[in-house]
Amino acid sequence: MMEDMELLPSNSKKPNIFYGWWIVLSAGIVQWYSSAVFWRGFPPFFDAILSTFGWSSAATGAALSIQRSESGLISPFVGTVIKKFGPKRVMAFGILLTGGSFIWMSRMQSLWEFYCAITILTLGMSFGTFIIFVAVVGNWFNKNRGKAISILMSGAGLGGITVPLIVLGIDEFGWRSMLFAVGIGFWVLGFPTSLVLRGDPENYGQHPDGIKPEPNNNDDIVDAREKGVSVSHALKTGNFWKLALATGLSQAVFTSNLFHLTSFKEFGLTTTIAATIIGLSWWGDIAGRITVGFITDKFDRKILLTISFTLLTLGISGVAIMGMDGTIDFLPQSLGIVMFILFFGLGFGSSVPLRLTLAADYFGRKNYGSMIGILNTVGAVFGTLSPLLVGLTKDITGEYIYAYYILSIGMILAIPLVLSLKKNINS
Repeated sequence: MMEDMELLPSNSKKPNIFYGWWIVLSAGIVQWYSSAVFWRGFPPFFDAILSTFGWSSAATGAALSIQRSESGLISPFVGTVIKKFGPKRVMAFGILLTGGSFIWMSRMQSLWEFYCAITILTLGMSFGTFIIFVAVVGNWFNKNRGKAISILMSGAGLGGITVPLIVLGIDEFGWRSMLFAVGIGFWVLGFPTSLVLRGDPENYGQHPDGIKPEPNNNDDIVDAREKGVSVSHALKTGNFWKLALATGLSQAVFTSNLFHLTSFKEFGLTTTIAATIIGLSWWGDIAGRITVGFITDKFDRKILLTISFTLLTLGISGVAIMGMDGTIDFLPQSLGIVMFILFFGLGFGSSVPLRLTLAADYFGRKNYGSMIGILNTVGAVFGTLSPLLVGLTKDITGEYIYAYYILSIGMILAIPLVLSLKKNINS
């Protein structure tokens, strides 16, 4: 790959700003945009599409479940593809498909077109956002890896607070025009960002964090790219499965947010109050991602992730308490509301950069992109099953509250899994 073999001139002046930070900034903008228009901003489009065509919620909801499942199947291969073709080409391919899928959706007239567009969208976003950004940023940083990934993922958190603009745009211009604009927006932001991405910094005469590594006892510089374990070895370790299951359980809790608005209304809250509560929790998500950026490289990340998961446990337990509606005197609904606002977003938001950074801590740089992809696959499985659990529980019991009991217990189990992680001496 020519793009990965370019070297900076030996007499080049050291830049004032390490190039890795430009990657973080550019990728963070695209990460914000993808969150604003899809990961958190697609529900308004979803509702508008349902109203236009009269399709059943089950039929269209199945397409989103397929999206999560397909994303999980693709994720393990993204790291390998990046190594083979380089991040520039891979991201450009992903962005081309992503923008095109939104434009197709803006012109669709039938359900099969919706399914096809979602399928292409999944393929595009798998190669054009999130995993490729984390993989590249993780390779450009070591000492400041936690801070860099926290800043990158803060972009996704900011996507939540811009959702009202999506709603206003749909009301003003219609969902078709908005989806068309979203597709063009992906191309406008994504293609320039793909040109900013670089592979391993060593291929450009640089080093992670811009710091030249110290020589070993034989006065040799150890290539940091070779530090780490093979994918097959990692999959045989307890650390991998503990981290995968723990983060998968957190993903299951987070994806239950698809039912939060409906659940809160069932618990007796008005639509306005329920939406306000959910909106306030997004600020906690942003605060968690930013706060972790300042402390993640200074403290034990395993302990920090344990704290994050404890907060997330309190947050989802708050939803269960809201559903009790004061049937237990010392657990009023107002307590559940406060717990959800304070801890749900804060717990999940702070956990995202921590789990991504821990993957590098335990398994090294050598196959970091592949490891993130596989962990994302496990998360996708839990993320797919969670909405099914909530819906099935509602159908069987007639209430949402029992699903939140189960999710709360799941998060409690995730905490000892994280605490039992052991430092991998091979990474």
